[in-house]
Amino acid sequence: MYYISGFYKFKKIHSLKKNKKLLNDIFNKYNIRGTIIISSEGVNGTISSTKKNFDLVLNKIKKVLNFISFDSQNLSKNKFQIFNKGKVKIKKEVVPMGIKILKRKTKNHLEPIKWNKLISNKKTILIDVRKPFEHKVGTFKSSINPEIDKFREFPNYLKKLDRKQTIAMFCTGGIRCEKASVYLANKGFNNVFQLKGGIINYLKKIKKNKSLWKGECYVFDNRISLKYGLAVGTYSICSGCRRPISIKDKKSLKYEEGVSCPNCHDTLTISQKERFRMRQKQINVAKKLGRKHIFQKEF
Repeated sequence: MYYISGFYKFKKIHSLKKNKKLLNDIFNKYNIRGTIIISSEGVNGTISSTKKNFDLVLNKIKKVLNFISFDSQNLSKNKFQIFNKGKVKIKKEVVPMGIKILKRKTKNHLEPIKWNKLISNKKTILIDVRKPFEHKVGTFKSSINPEIDKFREFPNYLKKLDRKQTIAMFCTGGIRCEKASVYLANKGFNNVFQLKGGIINYLKKIKKNKSLWKGECYVFDNRISLKYGLAVGTYSICSGCRRPISIKDKKSLKYEEGVSCPNCHDTLTISQKERFRMRQKQINVAKKLGRKHIFQKEF
């Protein structure tokens, strides 16, 4: 069994190159997989390991970066390793938006029950701040998705909102909403709320019969999508465009295992499809021989 933690912390961090090396050493010593992003404004990451090293490593990460607790943390378990390798990255911001968080507002972070009450009000503007393909996999009823692929462009959408409106925002783990809510607060918005711990926290805590969520939640790891209780979902990844595909997508005439799906069938070139078919043929041969091909992404 593998233990998983998604977390973030907004805190001024110095000596980024030195800290990157220290974190990489921890990854290598304890066989940790996942990604940690550090910047001068804080840290954002998701890691996975066996139970033996899990708590130890989380404490070491906090010690290296000199803080006691994360601003937000989600915990879960899974039967297979959800990451292929471990890496630490240095970025200008933990989430690219062109602003840095100096002070957080935690009173506007709502747990699932209070969140349900807020978004059930028809006057609440409910915004899914994730990318369009994530929104397509699953979202809350009546949510609006700005259809923005680069989060740095999100402020252009936020400028169109009315300061008098009550706004509720959500994302996978909460950090993108954290950035967006601070931006709005700086612009004079007073009624901005976010889902505490994001969709991950909601699906872990809320019962299905009390849920306002529709579909599954896309995640950036080998699980692809999650259902209630954070069980692994039904989506897989298209080998042609690297986008999530549903069971329904696989029934399309435009779906070809290892090659294409309805999202990319019409945009891939003939040479790309031929190359992908050759790759899938090699994977199929490896399966018959009881081996795992380097490009095989099945868990």
